[in-house]
Amino acid sequence: MLWTILVVLLVLWLIGAIGGIGGNLIHLLLVVALVVLVINLLTGRRTV
Repeated sequence: MLWTILVVLLVLWLIGAIGGIGGNLIHLLLVVALVVLVINLLTGRRTV
């Protein structure tokens, strides 16, 4: 689930950066995507 959110945010960021729309929202999406990536890497998959 987190990987899907990460990919969607990165795609939106790329579209906004290429299209020049969104202003600061583009950078906010990148920061959110990076936070999701870090959280996902730190928690990892826990096997029971």
